[in-house]
Amino acid sequence: MRTLLLIVMSLLLVACNTPGPHFRGLPATRVTVEGSTFDVRVRDRLAEALRINPEYAPRFGPIQTRAGVAMQQVSGCKVTEVRGDQALATGLLDCGSGPPKQAMTVGLHYECYAVIALGPETGYQCDLI
Repeated sequence: MRTLLLIVMSLLLVACNTPGPHFRGLPATRVTVEGSTFDVRVRDRLAEALRINPEYAPRFGPIQTRAGVAMQQVSGCKVTEVRGDQALATGLLDCGSGPPKQAMTVGLHYECYAVIALGPETGYQCDLI
């Protein structure tokens, strides 16, 4: 009985870092934005940000913004909407008339930080880790 419980618990933990069905089989780009680390996958006009780091009692508001930044940096497209929860977010991409540009190299890890801008929007600079 104890062995069965350990097997079930192990399988549950393995499923915690699994992309959604639409994004399975795609390689991820790891992006850290303001302390939140995401595995980002892009397919067509959708992006998925799977948060992989532990955070104490995260609210979706700040996580949603960070996930949107990560998706925008990876896809090279404007993110028009982010849906989901604190662990898994899906973004709708506006890439103009073309496909997503995949602005970052798949499989690598980047860290993004806010750059103070003179205009109303904050820009982000991303460096390879």
